[in-house]
Amino acid sequence: MKHWYEQLFDNYGNQYDKESFTQGTMGECDFIEQELNYDKSLKIIDVGCGTGRHCIELAKRGYCITGIDLSESQLKRAREKARLNNLRIDFLQHDARSLPFENLFDVAIMLC
Repeated sequence: MKHWYEQLFDNYGNQYDKESFTQGTMGECDFIEQELNYDKSLKIIDVGCGTGRHCIELAKRGYCITGIDLSESQLKRAREKARLNNLRIDFLQHDARSLPFENLFDVAIMLC
């Protein structure tokens, strides 16, 4: 049985990108790049990546990024968007409270 917070995003993948709070992706990625000093050698993990909007934009800019989210419907939409943009991004289903990674990433981002 799923927890309420897992059920919340079950059918939200297609609607998510239409929300007003998702419209600042370009500016948010500009800020992230500045904070990273434009260092494209850094490996980034996007925790709670949703439909992959930051992952996709940063990958377009040349960054190596992995997205994780608990919601499979969000990840499905992220994978579709990456494929439409001819981008190879790992989108993995994980609970942010218990990640299986150790020393694999240089930077973690979590927006929204």
